Amino acid sequence: MDMDIKVIEQMIEQALKELKNEQPKAFAPAPVEHYGVFKTMDEAISASEKAQKELLFSKIQQRQKYVDAIRAAVLKKENLELISRLAVEETEIGCYEHKLIKNRLAAEKTPGTEDLATEAVTGDHGLTLVEYCPFGVIGAITPTTNPTETIINNSISMIAGGNTVVFSPHPRAKKVSQMLVKMLNKALLEAGAPENLITMVEEPSIENTNHMIENPKVRLLVATGGPSIVKKVLSSGKKAIGAGAGNPPVVVDSTADIEKAAADIIAGCSFDNNVPCIAEKEVFAVDSICDYLIHCMKLNGAFEITDQSLTQKLVALVTTEKGGPKTSFVGKSAKYILNQLGISVDDSIRVIITEVPKDHLLVQEELMMPILPIVRVDDVDTAIEYAHEAEHGNRHTAMMHSRDVEKLSKMAKIMETTIFVKNAPSYAGIGVGGEGHTTFTIAGPTGEGLTSARSFCRKRKCVMTDAFSIR
Repeated sequence: MDMDIKVIEQMIEQALKELKNEQPKAFAPAPVEHYGVFKTMDEAISASEKAQKELLFSKIQQRQKYVDAIRAAVLKKENLELISRLAVEETEIGCYEHKLIKNRLAAEKTPGTEDLATEAVTGDHGLTLVEYCPFGVIGAITPTTNPTETIINNSISMIAGGNTVVFSPHPRAKKVSQMLVKMLNKALLEAGAPENLITMVEEPSIENTNHMIENPKVRLLVATGGPSIVKKVLSSGKKAIGAGAGNPPVVVDSTADIEKAAADIIAGCSFDNNVPCIAEKEVFAVDSICDYLIHCMKLNGAFEITDQSLTQKLVALVTTEKGGPKTSFVGKSAKYILNQLGISVDDSIRVIITEVPKDHLLVQEELMMPILPIVRVDDVDTAIEYAHEAEHGNRHTAMMHSRDVEKLSKMAKIMETTIFVKNAPSYAGIGVGGEGHTTFTIAGPTGEGLTSARSFCRKRKCVMTDAFSIR
């Protein structure tokens, strides 16, 4: 009898070997040590699809545990400092101290599963639930200006919603993106999460991004970047969320606290060398207070260029022949830019200001540099009108410094921006010194606004008739 059992076991073992050899080779998940970084986009997407099927059956409490693991990994001092420093070194954009703030902000103030509030209706005909449910695999394109912040922010929101995410980072942020994806996957695995909740390809490229957009396993596309990439995902035929360009204006009227307004504007404009899409890009100041505003700006670290020929040299230095920003100057410091003009200043100089007419290139083009044009206007209504024109209908972000509630309300209604900041630096709009949650995917073009977990979910309805109404 014992011999019979052994024979049977041998036969089963042999049959399994033969079956294995006959089967076509399927996608083999990368070893755990790869931690979500794959050689091909197909591998990254297939791994993400497998992970999402596991995540789909996880409890909300488990998802929150995974969110908390991401937060803890980022907020670990050595990790936070490493990704912040590497982001600046690799992209040559922004400044380390502000990257620390932004990465911490993304980890601490991005909502988790608490954002997925259930809607319930009960009555004589029973119970209906409307809940936020995952799309599945999300393809997310991230920018070179906020590479780590966007990955942290999107990972928390998307996983909280029950999705997995395949990132397509900007190639100039490849190394730091890979490091962060591996760091987060390692933390997730240690928290008991499925492998590869977050994936990316080893070599980000336009070709790989296009492949991700076209892959049928990717159910939702999210683009955080310039107009061209947003346009691309919106024309994909899939559900897409686009966080596009802005050109945030600031209006300062005669009722404002001018000293505070000047300090706030310089602080917001200089934050991470002006690369945040919400940062102050141009100022419209009422004539009666304009001189004093400029004076106060200079006290807060602004360098004023008054010679218009020098202003033109500045424009020629930092813009292309087509009028757009030169990549080599995006996110550079005011000190660096002035040095290229042959002007030496110390580290206290944070912003370059110059007075120009409203149609000037510096006003109309978003440069993402700490260069702040100032337009002098006769009255606050004209300032609001010019601000609306300069924002180009992006409906992204705008600021106003005023004590006149009526004019504040007027500007808010006319601008229709996702973020409208009153009497504070622009970054108050994403939770730095202001209330409310943080996001680095601000979806103006597609209307989701300040994205969070629910933005990356589908609303689904569940109905039970003639039961469970206990009123």
